[in-house]
Amino acid sequence: MATSALPSDHRVIVVGAGIAGLVSALLLACRGLPVTLVDAAPTPGGKMRQVQVDGVGIDAGPTVFTMRWVFDQILAEAGADLDALLQLRPLSVLARHAWRGQAQTLDLFADRQQSADAIAQFSSPAEARRFLAFCAQAQRVYSTLEGPYIRSERPSLFSLAGDLGPRGLAVLAGLGPFASLWRSLGRHFHDARLQQLFGRYATYCGASPWAAPATLMLVAQVELDGVWAVDGGMHAVARALSQLAQRRGVQLQYGQPVQEIMLRQGRVCGVRLASGQALAADSVVFNGDSHALASGLLGGAVQPAVTPTARGDRSLSAVTWALHARSSGFPLVRHNVFFDADYRSEFDDIFAQRRLPRQGTVYVCAQDRDDAAQATGGAGQPERLLCLVNAPADGDQAAGSGLRSFDPEETDPCEQRSLALLRQCGLTLQWQPHQQLRTTPQDFHRLFPATGGALYGRATHGWMSSFSRPSAASSIPGLYLAGGSVHPGPGVPMAAMSGRLAAATLLAHLDSTSRSRRVHISGGISTPSATTASTA
Repeated sequence: MATSALPSDHRVIVVGAGIAGLVSALLLACRGLPVTLVDAAPTPGGKMRQVQVDGVGIDAGPTVFTMRWVFDQILAEAGADLDALLQLRPLSVLARHAWRGQAQTLDLFADRQQSADAIAQFSSPAEARRFLAFCAQAQRVYSTLEGPYIRSERPSLFSLAGDLGPRGLAVLAGLGPFASLWRSLGRHFHDARLQQLFGRYATYCGASPWAAPATLMLVAQVELDGVWAVDGGMHAVARALSQLAQRRGVQLQYGQPVQEIMLRQGRVCGVRLASGQALAADSVVFNGDSHALASGLLGGAVQPAVTPTARGDRSLSAVTWALHARSSGFPLVRHNVFFDADYRSEFDDIFAQRRLPRQGTVYVCAQDRDDAAQATGGAGQPERLLCLVNAPADGDQAAGSGLRSFDPEETDPCEQRSLALLRQCGLTLQWQPHQQLRTTPQDFHRLFPATGGALYGRATHGWMSSFSRPSAASSIPGLYLAGGSVHPGPGVPMAAMSGRLAAATLLAHLDSTSRSRRVHISGGISTPSATTASTA
């Protein structure tokens, strides 16, 4: 960010206390601007939420902490240290994978050679060699895109080509022109189970492996750079950032829905709360789904700020079950994935048929488990579990529209199919009605209006999708955008980076007479990038 003097009376309101809003508010306050952060919810976090079930708190949103360098650098800018704010425990087992009716399971590890050895036993030595080649290509893709894409305000096709240069373009060309992730994986792996496993990376962006671009293989490098468990759960990240922001001078107003972003002479001048109170501001950072602006939920004046997201372009939603349950028969680790037989049908059901999948993958986050598959509460005791099945983002469809309503008539059979898959993989779960909280796309739509329950903004489908997300700088002077629906995309670290880009863009505009200058986030002073560190 620029270091020259800034106007200390430039008032900023950040709407939404998700991870991106918290980061933007924190960094702007650290530059001396008066910042107010408002959110309709009573606590910070947005999608990084925690729910109470049977008297215990269960993470019911993101469950994976990766790309630590993003937070190290953000906190360095804020004069803080991640290790002083949070207790992080590195996981040596990234995830345990199982398939219906197969006794074999496959663990992926933070150590790539350990993963290769496991793949050799699970499949074949040849597949282990292909895995190592896949990791090498994923690392090249990540190294190529980190600066020009992840650290930069939304690029265009032409600006990205210029930033990449001949060497970077050659790396992307090596993936195959316009290749999908699934097609690219078919070139790497001969074992269909491995193609299925790594195809799941598309769902991290709310997409189908058959439509997502091959560049999403970079998720492999992200995981190899480290996965951590956070003491107190992922919601502890939001609480810690909220507390730090308050110490740095941010005024926090929770339980305050924003009804309208106001303009005067075409420029942002503040927000109006649902209570009727008007808060004046010179700039507003909106940390919410961009479609909420386009659909008029924040007032008609700001509708032109972004392009609407069509229902067919929405990313995945989910049905989740937050459980305080007893488990038996399968050695759960922190992150577990259970695959059914027909992977393609899952995405055909969701994106084409617009229904809950008949053969859906089930993700289980066992929040009391360690790498040795030991539960902190002891064997036979209830443990905190989050089970998730992908779903279409149709949570805003009215009854009689011909689309699913996600009532018990549909979600109960989905639950039974999911439990049957778990049993076929050796896992039995037992709980009482008061030990479960189910969340459907309708519930997610109520929590995050205008989304239909989509959890990742616009689906990352097609090679041009990377250029379709809104930029930090909107078309309306004084209005800036952040969050998972904004460049560089969904996921906790990417949303945090979008908050950092929004703050940097706002500051650059204050420090310059030009609003056309693109912002690039440097490597910062705290740590090198994860890829650089891993190859040093």
